[in-house]
Amino acid sequence: PETSTYVAVAGWDRWMRLAEVSYRRLADAFAALDADAWSRPTPCEGWTVRDLAGHLVGAMRSAASLRESASQQFTAMRRAKSDGVDVDVALTALQLERTADRSPEQLVAEMAELVTPAVRGRAKLPAPLRRMASVRVVMGDIDERWTMDYFLGCILTRDAWLHRIDLADALGVDPALEAVDREVVGDVAVEWARRHGRPVALHLTGEVGGTLVAGEDGDDLELDAIEFCRVLSGRSRHDHPLLATSVPF
Repeated sequence: PETSTYVAVAGWDRWMRLAEVSYRRLADAFAALDADAWSRPTPCEGWTVRDLAGHLVGAMRSAASLRESASQQFTAMRRAKSDGVDVDVALTALQLERTADRSPEQLVAEMAELVTPAVRGRAKLPAPLRRMASVRVVMGDIDERWTMDYFLGCILTRDAWLHRIDLADALGVDPALEAVDREVVGDVAVEWARRHGRPVALHLTGEVGGTLVAGEDGDDLELDAIEFCRVLSGRSRHDHPLLATSVPF
């Protein structure tokens, strides 16, 4: 019988290592941009490369500072309620607002400076508190509670990881995939299979391709590994019904 080559990321410590790698590679990618790149559109609706950098710096500020995190969350929740939008929409808008005065050069410098503080800020929450504390998340078709362990470890890492793909797509360049990218894709595939709960044999192709087999006698589904993540995050579309199952990034 066919076996899976994809597995879930192996715990908190590994997520923190992937977080550091993702932040560092993002900082390096933005540092290499020329002046014309900053106004290019990205796969994130309505965002330019400059907006993408503003969001990332805002998110990294939040990760690095408990005070900034509390300020962003409180303000975003208040605005979401008053404006009738999801909290994540209000939060990203706030991050763009708070970084609007930064030049591209300043964003590049701050992103690089925040790599280590952002990882340390995420890592310092005690494990029992991470696992017990939770927050309700309403985002698209997702309405559920996330533990801080899941949010700080998995979600923020996936967000940074996918935005590097967004940047490469905006620039029309190869994202320079490595073995660590396969770990993130594999974890997404495992969660996707758990969320839809149907038998499936998933075959992802490309540099970070692999296989995930869930149950028996399920559909055979094949597509590019990065396109798989684009589809599940709402950046692209596919006609297979199981790919209508969202996975948060």
